[in-house]
Amino acid sequence: MANHFHVSPNGCNSYAGTLTRPFKTIQFAADLASPGDTITVHEGIYREYVNPKRGGNSDSERITYEAASGETVVISGGEVITDWEKVEGSVYKTVIPNTFFGDFNPYKEVVWGDWFESLDRCYHLGEVYINGRSLFEAASLDGVLNPVPFEKAREQEWSLHTWYCETDEENTTIYANFGEFDPSENTIEINVRKFCFWPEQTGINYITVRGFHLTMAAPNWAPPTALQEGLIGPHWSKGWIIEHNEISNAKNSGISLGKEIETGHNEWVLVGTKQGTQRERDVIMNAVHMGWSKETIGSHIVRYNVIHDCEQTGICGHLGEVFSQIHDNHIYNIHHKRMFNGAEVAGIKLHASLDCQITNNHIHNCDRGLWMDWQAQGTRISGNLLYDNDTEDLFVEVSHGPYVVDNNVMLSMKNVKDLSQGGAYINNLFGGFITWERVTNRFTPYHYAHETGVHGFMTIIGGDNRFYNNIFTGTQDENAAKEPLADTSVWIQRDAAGIIDGSVPRGLALYNECPADDEKWYENLHSVDEFADARLPMYCGSNLYFHDAQPFRKEPGTLVCSDVKPEVKVVSEEDGIYLEFDFGDKPAQVETVTVTTDSLGIAFEPELPYEQPDGTPLCIENDFFGNARPAGKMTVGPFEGIVSGVNKIKVAEI
Repeated sequence: MANHFHVSPNGCNSYAGTLTRPFKTIQFAADLASPGDTITVHEGIYREYVNPKRGGNSDSERITYEAASGETVVISGGEVITDWEKVEGSVYKTVIPNTFFGDFNPYKEVVWGDWFESLDRCYHLGEVYINGRSLFEAASLDGVLNPVPFEKAREQEWSLHTWYCETDEENTTIYANFGEFDPSENTIEINVRKFCFWPEQTGINYITVRGFHLTMAAPNWAPPTALQEGLIGPHWSKGWIIEHNEISNAKNSGISLGKEIETGHNEWVLVGTKQGTQRERDVIMNAVHMGWSKETIGSHIVRYNVIHDCEQTGICGHLGEVFSQIHDNHIYNIHHKRMFNGAEVAGIKLHASLDCQITNNHIHNCDRGLWMDWQAQGTRISGNLLYDNDTEDLFVEVSHGPYVVDNNVMLSMKNVKDLSQGGAYINNLFGGFITWERVTNRFTPYHYAHETGVHGFMTIIGGDNRFYNNIFTGTQDENAAKEPLADTSVWIQRDAAGIIDGSVPRGLALYNECPADDEKWYENLHSVDEFADARLPMYCGSNLYFHDAQPFRKEPGTLVCSDVKPEVKVVSEEDGIYLEFDFGDKPAQVETVTVTTDSLGIAFEPELPYEQPDGTPLCIENDFFGNARPAGKMTVGPFEGIVSGVNKIKVAEI
């Protein structure tokens, strides 16, 4: 018979764990929980690391951790520090015995790993918070005594609130510039624990975590070639549900659905004999050899969470997130401090997103919105709202498809960075530009349909994308103001240089060197080098172009309105986020097409169709809101039923 345990700050671990005689700590209940049990946690702040020792047996016999209905329950990796001694002005210090931290002192540990860019200084895993808001770590004590604005930060004025640490054999000393805040009158906290909710052992399956605020943890940088730590995560398990939580203030990643340590751990940095791409291929094949499969790993659900103020990712994962659903999450302020960087930063950053369904998420104020890196196969990105992301809304890197991007609203300066092939972009609204590059020096995997087995490896020769029923607004005024500020000398924006200087056209015309779908591109190719230098066909039609956006050279059913310059405005009101736009009567003039598995054909390299994760046929028949589109005459873009003239549409709750 299943147990129902209760936990309260007013409880005692010697009690029975009932509603009237609850336990005091979540961990005590976790140590007792068995498949089918529920742990209800009552209002309060729980300053502990929850390490579940057991999981459930199946989706119907899981272990559930839930916050009591209507109650605010915080699981914190931080501790309040009150012993602050004034140094001068608004600068204070505290001296903490190292024994306070136990076996993990985040002020001795630094952020590091493969693909990490430290920008020529060290960053510690620790943080200092004023009323729940993190300060900026200074490189020296002088950076606390005489702070200057950090120019790369989104909020430069707040970057004047700084901290610095020193450690010796016995003590950790933290200096902090609290600015206008008196530490005796405000809550000052520091990171103490690496995790909030994370099983130490792998294979702890079928756990639900619901309704908590999880905050202030110190996981390390999470590249695809290492143990990928997160504030919360399943740690190489199957069937978790993470829902209705607020997740904030992870030093690096909020939720990690990623890999464990045995398949590889930062060997590029630690050994150095193989480049990171080769190490990543090794990691993948190690995972296959060790039994990575749909039966044992992945199939998680991450939904209805608010994730913010994490410096690497809101959600990350390599291999461990396969076959998962990530939907209806609000993700913002990811990498907003900009103090360090690396090739693993985004609102959601996934490697090997096999059959993952990423839908109805609201992602903004991030460095990058979505990053699907390697093996985006069977992946569907649908109904997402993305705007005000610095680098781009969506980056698909060295993937062979098939993957589908449909009914999304993308309004940042750069909407898509395409270093892949085999994508199908259907019924999207693009308010910025797209960039495209071939990648002929990296061999990446493609898989058998709906499984983890590796079918082969190949480079990205470019093309093989489908674009139907999309709206390209052309350059928006807000984005035009941002373009001159983009640093195209660095790798994250180098691809935009040609677009910004006008040497590369906007819209789909940048693919014009690729053959069209009716051209026999392969007839005179014979040698390995000739095939490697080829471009694959593009399949485009029934799109709507405004202003300076230009179509691919062959697009049946497409309408080009170069003399019309519509503006799409994101408006925040008390009850939610609205879009305002006026496309006139142009959408009704586009000859749209019904997009199905049959009409999309097969992705070139894996030779697989565009279909549902269960192998059934796909039909793009619903709009951004999930409303059914009329058969035979659907509206171009993500919204069905828009009117001729001004439209104001609520697209997200706040």
